[in-house]
Amino acid sequence: MWLLLAFIAIPMIEIALFISVGGAIGLWPTLAIVLLTAILGTHLVRSQGLAAIVNVQQSFNELNDPTEPLAHGAMILIAGVLLLTPGFFTDAVGFALLTPAFRKIMFEFARKRVRVQSFTMGSTHSASFHSGPANQGHRPARSDVIDGEFSEVDPAPESPHPQVDSVKKPTHKPSGWTKH
Repeated sequence: MWLLLAFIAIPMIEIALFISVGGAIGLWPTLAIVLLTAILGTHLVRSQGLAAIVNVQQSFNELNDPTEPLAHGAMILIAGVLLLTPGFFTDAVGFALLTPAFRKIMFEFARKRVRVQSFTMGSTHSASFHSGPANQGHRPARSDVIDGEFSEVDPAPESPHPQVDSVKKPTHKPSGWTKH
């Protein structure tokens, strides 16, 4: 029901604002304002969107709850859509969503009304710390990391017949990971 009311009310508000502002300042200045807000909004959404992506990545890297950075990113995306939509009311709401303080208020408003059943992050095993030659930095041992050693092999000496050597046949069965 609320969505239906929004689809009816918002266009009516926009039409009323276009008529009022256009009557007060004229057609061309009104269209210029709509165009300038779209350009300015696009620039602001781009810069704040990149910052939001960095915040989300940082929360994932530090294994923090990503809910707030994701919500801020979603609100910035919604702000971009609203700012690209022609209209004064949608521009006002879009610019409000680009304000971090307003986004924080909206996030807290939504947080009070949303109930989370369960939330898990990361794997269920705990990390243990090892020290030794392979783990010099006292890093946690992980089950998805394979330790290994390598040595560099000098390339074979050049052959007097490079055309023959360029068509070498494999000496083993293909593993499925390489094409022979």
